[in-house]
Amino acid sequence: MSTATATAPLTTADAEALVAAARTAAEAAGVAVAVTVLDAGGHLLAFRRDDRAVLISGETSTRKAYTALQLNAPTADLVDLVKPDGPFHSLPTALERPLLFIAGGLPVHRDGRLIGALGIGGGAPEQDHSFATAALAQLG
Repeated sequence: MSTATATAPLTTADAEALVAAARTAAEAAGVAVAVTVLDAGGHLLAFRRDDRAVLISGETSTRKAYTALQLNAPTADLVDLVKPDGPFHSLPTALERPLLFIAGGLPVHRDGRLIGALGIGGGAPEQDHSFATAALAQLG
């Protein structure tokens, strides 16, 4: 019999806390964003697009979260891999559900296990990444 304890999944309360923290970081920088939180299965747990954010930010935040989840890596770390001379240059269009290799997506871990992902869209890629990092730091 195993004595290992199960890792708690990402909850709706966790997701709402991530959205609030990301929006706080973005608002402090004067940037209107969309924030997406997915659970470990890639299902939407929380989403919020500021009404001043560009419409496409909703799609980009979701795809960034999905990409970070599927590859278990920050999207900022993957950008060079999909450039024309990169080893995974065909990956963005290889799947039915496209991945998005722009900074702003982060996997979410608990006890060393992947439990979901966070995606931010609406600012410059570096800004979106910093807002996601700030939000994740608040999760604890």
